[in-house]
Amino acid sequence: MIALGSDHGGYKLKEEIKKYLDEIGIKYKDFGTNSEERCDYPEFAEKVAKAVQTKECEKGILVCGTGFGVSIVANKFKGIRCASCWNEEVAKLLKGHNNANVIALPGRFINISQAIVILRAWIATEFMEGRHSERLQMIENIENENMK
Repeated sequence: MIALGSDHGGYKLKEEIKKYLDEIGIKYKDFGTNSEERCDYPEFAEKVAKAVQTKECEKGILVCGTGFGVSIVANKFKGIRCASCWNEEVAKLLKGHNNANVIALPGRFINISQAIVILRAWIATEFMEGRHSERLQMIENIENENMK
């Protein structure tokens, strides 16, 4: 299951992503927001990050205006690896090299067609392991030392 969340700047794109996930048969849980009314992205990014951290959901998709704000919040949670992603190539690297369990999309800068290409790549890409596993272990060590 995928955790979904957005602020007002990402609401429209999140709603289109839900339609896409329905079409391809991927289950999701929507943590809000539920309108384009002004709201604060940390609230929704926190809910998605916690759902992934606790394994309530396998992965997360966050959408805000740039994807930056929600990714900053998500990365405050131990075990979450999230970055703002603007194209297919970055999505492949984000998953293949960093085993990102949350992806952040810029709702004000990409359309649904671009988002689908990005999400298709991110979902389909396998983590490459090898030297990348060593780097993830380094990240985990840093988290264990600094996130108390």
